[in-house]
Amino acid sequence: MKLWIAALTALTLVACGGKKEAEPPVQPTLSEVLDQVKEDARDLTPEERGKMEALLNEPRAQVRLTEIDSDKTTSEAIYDELRNSDNKRPLPATFNCLRENNAAVIASHRGGPAPGYPENALETLQYGFAQGIRVFEIDVAETRDGTLTLMHDDRINRTTTGDGYIADTTWDQLSKARLVDNDGKSTDFRAPLLKDVLEWSVQSGAILELDKKNTTSFRNIAAAVKAAGADNNVLLISYTDKHVEEIIRAAPDMMLTASARGARDIAKLEGLGVKRENLVAWTGTREADAAAWARNAKEGVESAFGTLGRPGQRLDDVYWADGNGEEFQKLADDGLIMISTDTPYRVAEAITADDVAREKCGL
Repeated sequence: MKLWIAALTALTLVACGGKKEAEPPVQPTLSEVLDQVKEDARDLTPEERGKMEALLNEPRAQVRLTEIDSDKTTSEAIYDELRNSDNKRPLPATFNCLRENNAAVIASHRGGPAPGYPENALETLQYGFAQGIRVFEIDVAETRDGTLTLMHDDRINRTTTGDGYIADTTWDQLSKARLVDNDGKSTDFRAPLLKDVLEWSVQSGAILELDKKNTTSFRNIAAAVKAAGADNNVLLISYTDKHVEEIIRAAPDMMLTASARGARDIAKLEGLGVKRENLVAWTGTREADAAAWARNAKEGVESAFGTLGRPGQRLDDVYWADGNGEEFQKLADDGLIMISTDTPYRVAEAITADDVAREKCGL
C-alpha cells in the first residue's frame, strides 16, 4: 500500500508541474496505482466511488498524500484525503503561471458554438473542453421566476424554438424550448441551469467567464457560484466602474475582468476595492496593444483581448483572411494571456501557447 501511495504522490506532483525529481523505477505505474485504488474502492458507495475516480482523473489535481498516516490503508481513507485536499491551485495563481511561462488560454465567446452545438449550451462547453478549450465566456440571464440560466439576447427567439423575452419567460417554459445552433438548426439541447454549468466546471476544471445580462445581478450570480463551490472556476466580467463596485460588494474575493492598460488604471481599480491578484485586465477588441500588456505584466496583472465581434469586421476574420492565423500566436508571443475569440477551435490549432498552458499550468 505504501508503495502505490508514494507513487500516486510523485505522479501527481509531476502532473502539476512540481519540480521533484522522479523516484527510481521501483514504483508501480500510474495505471497500476489507479487500478489498485479502484479495486480497493469496492467498499465505497457507488456515489463515493464515482467521486473518487473523478478526483483521481482530475488533470489539475495537486493531491498530497505524503502526510497519510501509516495505518491509513483503506480506500475510504484515500478517498477522504483526496476529497479534502486542496486539489486545485488558486485561480489567481493559475493566471500568474500563464504570465510567468508566456502561455495563453483561448476563451470561447458565448461558449464556442459550432455546427450542431448552440451557443450557451452545456453540451457545447463539454464539446469545447474535449477539443482542448479551457475557458468559456458565457451569458447569465434570469427567468421571470428567478432561475439563473444561460442566454445572450433579451429575447429567446434567435437561439431557441421558443418566443418572447427571457424576463417574461418562466423556467418551465424555457426548459421546453430547444436550442438552435448558429445555422438555425434545432437541436435536442435545452438552455442549461447555471447551477449545472457551475457544477460541471468544478468537476472538469474548466474556467468560466460570466457575462451578466440585464435580467439578473452580480449578487445573484455570486450566490450561485458560492453555492456550487465554483469560486475557483469563475471570472466575473465588468464593463463599467459601477459593475466593478457591484462585483466587489457581492464577491470581493472572486476574480474579474476590468478595463486596464497600465499602472494608473490598475490603481484606480484598486481604489474601487479590486485586489490586484484577482484582476485580469481587459484591453478591448479593436487593436492589439502589446505595450499595454507589458505595462500590465509589470504590475503583476494578466491581460485579455478580444478578436471577436461582428462578422466581417472582427479581427478573427482579419487574421484568418490568409488562412494561417499566425497573428494569434503573435498575440501570445507579445504577452497576451487570454484570447477571446469566435473561432476558438481554429485558434487552438494555430497556436502553441495553449499547449504551454496545459504543460506548465495544468490547464
